[in-house]
Amino acid sequence: MAQLHVTRVRREFREVVNSEEAQACAIKVEIINDHDLTKLRGFITGPPDTPFEGGKFILDIQIPESYPFNPPKVKFVTKIWHPNISSVTGAICLDILKDQWAAAMTLRTVLLSIQALLQAAEPDDPQDAVVAKQYKESPDLYKKTARHWSQKYANAPGEKDLSMDQSEFDDKVKQLLVMGIDQDQARAALSTHGWDVERAIDSIFS
Repeated sequence: MAQLHVTRVRREFREVVNSEEAQACAIKVEIINDHDLTKLRGFITGPPDTPFEGGKFILDIQIPESYPFNPPKVKFVTKIWHPNISSVTGAICLDILKDQWAAAMTLRTVLLSIQALLQAAEPDDPQDAVVAKQYKESPDLYKKTARHWSQKYANAPGEKDLSMDQSEFDDKVKQLLVMGIDQDQARAALSTHGWDVERAIDSIFS
């Protein structure tokens, strides 16, 4: 069993490298240490026509010894604002990483499925309840916030039609920075409270 998961990872790593589909969708996987094939790093590009478009997102992938009979453990390293991904820990709520996993699935399947999740969120089965609430109740604000996070954390390109909002968001983050609040904490509090500076400050100091 212990050797099977290593053999599978080697094969699946080559599959991703050689897959035209993976190249077209801008996904890839890297082996962090040649002597340990249970710790991998995945990369996906934010899909077109989403707030994540053009962003470069890094994933931490841990392969259990029971692989491929049990799914890999995957989480986002890059911070992201999405209903099915924790804005704090990067944990992902995706059925194939839980009870819908099948041994025939591969690392390529996982990366493509996570990329597809960025296109089609499932707010009724959230990992991050705060983001899901914003997604459902204030979809326009959600898109602008998700885009802001993509630009700040995933190097997504700027967009002219959102530049005014993004500049305003930056100014509000700076207001909290001068109070000695950490940048990530400031951005998370503002995002959680609809970019209301007073509510964000109250949440941090309450």
